[in-house]
Amino acid sequence: MAEQQTNTDSRAAEDAGGYWTANIRMIRISLIIWALVSFGFGILLRPVISGIGVGGTDLGFWFAQQGSILVFLALIFFYAWRMNKIDKQYGVEE
Repeated sequence: MAEQQTNTDSRAAEDAGGYWTANIRMIRISLIIWALVSFGFGILLRPVISGIGVGGTDLGFWFAQQGSILVFLALIFFYAWRMNKIDKQYGVEE
């Protein structure tokens, strides 16, 4: 009986570790994409992409004003969708 409880506890600890590894990976990927779009395209790469026109303005300005916000919103929905799948995978869905 005690051996079965130990196996169950170790499996639960492995599942918890895998769940949090997947969660932290998703957070890191989302933050990298957000930083690249908002800081990279909006500030650092603005001179490089300034010749490309979008809606009457250049692409660098568009990323700084609207593109980073739209990407941020898309990341929120993607994160929620992906975390729901990860929750189901590890059996912790609501």
